[in-house]
Amino acid sequence: MAEKLVDIESIGSYFESLSDPRHERNRKHRLLDVIVLSIVGILCGASGPTAIHRIAVQRKEWLQGFLTLANGIPSRDCIRRVLMYIEPAAFQKCFEMWSQQMFATGVPGAKRLVHIDGKACRGSHDVSKDLGVLHIVSAWASEEGLALGQVACADKSNEITAIPELLRQISVKDCLISIDAMGCQKEIASAIVDKEGDYVLAVKQNQPTLYNEVEKNFLASYEEEVEGLKYRDFETRERGHGRFDERSYRVMPIPKDWPLKKEWPSVKALGQAIRVSQEGNDLETVEVRYYILNRQAGVKRFAEAVRSHWSIESMHWVLDVVFREDESRTRERILGNNLSWLRRYAVSLLKNYDMKDSIRGKMTCCLLNTDILTQVLIGK
Repeated sequence: MAEKLVDIESIGSYFESLSDPRHERNRKHRLLDVIVLSIVGILCGASGPTAIHRIAVQRKEWLQGFLTLANGIPSRDCIRRVLMYIEPAAFQKCFEMWSQQMFATGVPGAKRLVHIDGKACRGSHDVSKDLGVLHIVSAWASEEGLALGQVACADKSNEITAIPELLRQISVKDCLISIDAMGCQKEIASAIVDKEGDYVLAVKQNQPTLYNEVEKNFLASYEEEVEGLKYRDFETRERGHGRFDERSYRVMPIPKDWPLKKEWPSVKALGQAIRVSQEGNDLETVEVRYYILNRQAGVKRFAEAVRSHWSIESMHWVLDVVFREDESRTRERILGNNLSWLRRYAVSLLKNYDMKDSIRGKMTCCLLNTDILTQVLIGK
């Protein structure tokens, strides 16, 4: 029975600090009840308040086993108002505390791998109101399969301004943060180091001076032109899906006379990742990527950080294909932000549920089977 399995008071303790945005006279339903209903609805595939309400009505008997529901199931409008006015950063902080109790953190003895990237909710634009798409920057811990936080970019803004705000919200101490070339900014690098984190920032040709300097040093390292240069290499070879990939990684310290020291004071090492691929009888393709690091990390951990950065893009794919986030027409920014966060947290819960099935398959099981839904909700 749900009442024996779901410790709602324990879950409620993580949300005690969350301010209820409703006026006291309008509080017919407990804030915790509305939040848990919303999580349950998203786990079962709901796209918004209407679907959350619909699923809650169908699961009323199960929900009554552990929620108060003194005035029945909250209406669609009630759910919508709550999610539209809860402050997103405070909302996410409550889930962070919940996650710390439910999930293991990182790999023992290694820095936690955290990846930061942005995603557009393409259906959220409104041409008549000159409203662009909602763009969200989020942090993803790849080894735990766990969403750590997110920030919605302000209108007429971009990831460069949102990433520092996200870094202020989440803990990056003892983490190795990877960000693509958009986040390769001096202020972002300094913000990570100031919070006792480490970084691996991708460098591309949109910053030609930095790119050329990093490339030049690696070319010199292969030609052994730098006297006394110490570098570390790591290689992998993989065959699958009709393709053979050979990857090589190199990490090296910046030279003593590196000309960009004043511009990039926290940079202490440079990284390179080369992938050589061959599919069938086709010609080989070669991809070379460069990175800057604030310390000369172990080359194997550098390789893991670079390779696993795709996992946040995979999570974005799940949001669009499984949760149909791109099709959401939610225009209210706070509502869209909070719904997007609930989807990311649902991905975390479903990924960590020990069942051999896809995210979509687990979601379908949650919709059809309250025993599985209970286990996913409490992290069993």
